[in-house]
Amino acid sequence: MIIEKMVLIAAPVHPVLLDALSSLGYECVMHEKITQESGFALIGDCVGVITSTRLQLNKELIDAAPNLKWIGRMGSGMEVIDQGYAREKGIVCFASPEGNCNAVAEHALGMLLDLIRRIGWSQAELQHGIWKREENRGTELEGKTIAIIGYGHTGAAFARKLMGFDMRILAYDKYAPQRIPPHIINCQDLEPIFEEADIVSFHVPAQQDTVGYLNQDFIERMHKPFIVINTSRGNIADTIGLHDGLISGKIKGACLDVFEKEPLVIIEKKNYLNRLFAAMSVLPNVVMTPHIAGYTHESLYKMSKILADKVSFYLTDRVI
Repeated sequence: MIIEKMVLIAAPVHPVLLDALSSLGYECVMHEKITQESGFALIGDCVGVITSTRLQLNKELIDAAPNLKWIGRMGSGMEVIDQGYAREKGIVCFASPEGNCNAVAEHALGMLLDLIRRIGWSQAELQHGIWKREENRGTELEGKTIAIIGYGHTGAAFARKLMGFDMRILAYDKYAPQRIPPHIINCQDLEPIFEEADIVSFHVPAQQDTVGYLNQDFIERMHKPFIVINTSRGNIADTIGLHDGLISGKIKGACLDVFEKEPLVIIEKKNYLNRLFAAMSVLPNVVMTPHIAGYTHESLYKMSKILADKVSFYLTDRVI
């Protein structure tokens, strides 16, 4: 029997979303560990889908769901959905970047402090009985210039965290420069960043004009050795350029939560990218985490609640 209001839950969600969908008369089918291949067999009767990064709602998968009316994205990064084709089919798409932007901002700041104060590195040395003070002398954020590329929900949240550190904050947003507030230096192009930045943090979506954003040309145009932070998408940074920049010293340090190839398996070195990341993972000026910046107990609730509200508003003909 076909359930007329079936929703495929293809991502970890908080019960607040399940409760909301149930109250709207939906039958939720849970497949948190779904694969792209199994998605074709599961999506056929669904009118709604909740996804994250595991399930790509491309043209082929959308065509496999003739009853699909809406798609909800846990977090940001709408590149997992073919939005143009969805619009052609009359399918409404929701995201919830407001729900995990604080988590990503806190994580970016934590990684940066870990890097410049050598917290994780010196702890690892202590675990091996190594006591080094001079070699682990840290650097302060005060007085440094940081550039935020992409001033959406996450870029803005990160800027708010940085305000208490007495830093110069530059921001560049190609599509919505008007979002940058007056107390932050609004860059009309990348030139001030190339000339002045000590730290560059990327907060942009993965799309045609951002893939390979941090490449050899970008690195060479930086006037000073700099620290790079990437908590957005792995393909924003060209892995070879990143590795070579670290080896040459042009990149002074890196905080990486996302990677070109995920999941990243450092011990599996047959893949060329894995070999590069394995080499970078043992450098004292690199901090890596497994794509967890936006994934906290609190953000799971907030993203779920935001999607619940947006779907509810949509179904009751209210303005989203």
